[in-house]
Amino acid sequence: MAALFGTPNLDLADQRALDDLVELRTRLTAYLRTPRTWTGGLRRSAQAKAIRGSNSIEGYVVSAEDALAAVDDEDPLTADEQIWAEIVGYRRVLTYVLHMASDSDFRLDAHTLRSMHFMLLEHVPHKSPGRYRAGEIFVEQEHTGERVYTGPDPDLVPTLMDALTTEMNRSDPAPAVVQAAMAHLNLVMIHPFRDGNGRMARALQTLVLARDHPVEPIFDSIEEWLGANADDYYRILALTGAGSWQPERDAHLWVKFCLRAHHMQAQTVARRFDEAQTVGTALLELVAERGLPERTLDPVFDAAMGVRVRRPGYVRRSGIEERTASRDFKHLVEAGLLAAQGQTKGRFYVADGPVREVGLAAKRRRAPLVDPYPDLMDRISHELQRLAR
Repeated sequence: MAALFGTPNLDLADQRALDDLVELRTRLTAYLRTPRTWTGGLRRSAQAKAIRGSNSIEGYVVSAEDALAAVDDEDPLTADEQIWAEIVGYRRVLTYVLHMASDSDFRLDAHTLRSMHFMLLEHVPHKSPGRYRAGEIFVEQEHTGERVYTGPDPDLVPTLMDALTTEMNRSDPAPAVVQAAMAHLNLVMIHPFRDGNGRMARALQTLVLARDHPVEPIFDSIEEWLGANADDYYRILALTGAGSWQPERDAHLWVKFCLRAHHMQAQTVARRFDEAQTVGTALLELVAERGLPERTLDPVFDAAMGVRVRRPGYVRRSGIEERTASRDFKHLVEAGLLAAQGQTKGRFYVADGPVREVGLAAKRRRAPLVDPYPDLMDRISHELQRLAR
């Protein structure tokens, strides 16, 4: 079987990070098993943040509202046609991953990965969606044009991809987060497609995590974190790959980087759920005090969390008629909870008065995140400098 990057041995720091992740995941599982009105909003937001994060790494940047519009299958507020096509393509891939990966009949093979790639890029046929590349491939720095990575020979790609899927389907004692990190690394280093390799690697990482049967796989994704820390992400890939296909290289720092990302993202998700509990409870009281139906908590909660709310999504989620939704928003504005902006089709609503203050108060109470590897990024920088000499 073709050689791939091998899973490194973990050390005590890695084990501590893994133990913390188990504890954080247990907290999240307990929370999700108790139904709350605002959980759906958190789920939608998590998927939107993952879509936005993964695409921003490739330069396809959209607003938080447009990322949420993609999840809700609405038209964008500001994104142009080209970028929107990329966002919608990735939404299809991620939705497929989240719905299918934990199914008992799901098969993860080369055909599945090629199908995912087709979903991602079917809007650009000249990029060979669903097909392996037939030629050489290089990764260049955007600002300098410097070639920083050369993929393996195209003749090796089918064999390497078969080896990758075989590896992912065998029994592996490594924790799922480590298996997912190695799947990500190997796919992005094989660079099997003409385009979309980074997004495919990140979607594959989420897929491997989803196969571990978490209660809500979207909350295990680190795509948001990678998007917010893209420079660090590029640096660790540059260090691990060292310019060309070299699967004999040590992947331990890459695994540490991914464990750190999981730890920081899990803390962020836990904090959001804690804030949602406080914010949601306060908003339920505001809605009740003003005699508004409980369903109006949906747009009010989104607005409190900083999202620009639109009527079509509210209609779809609540199952009410357009006329009823219009009346709800009219009453929310009159009650001083939301403020309308824009005209007709482009109209949206933002937090106002006490709703805005509830959201801001939650942000002011945020505690800083704890870095499980406080020296890791300095170590990666040092190793990159040594590699360059």
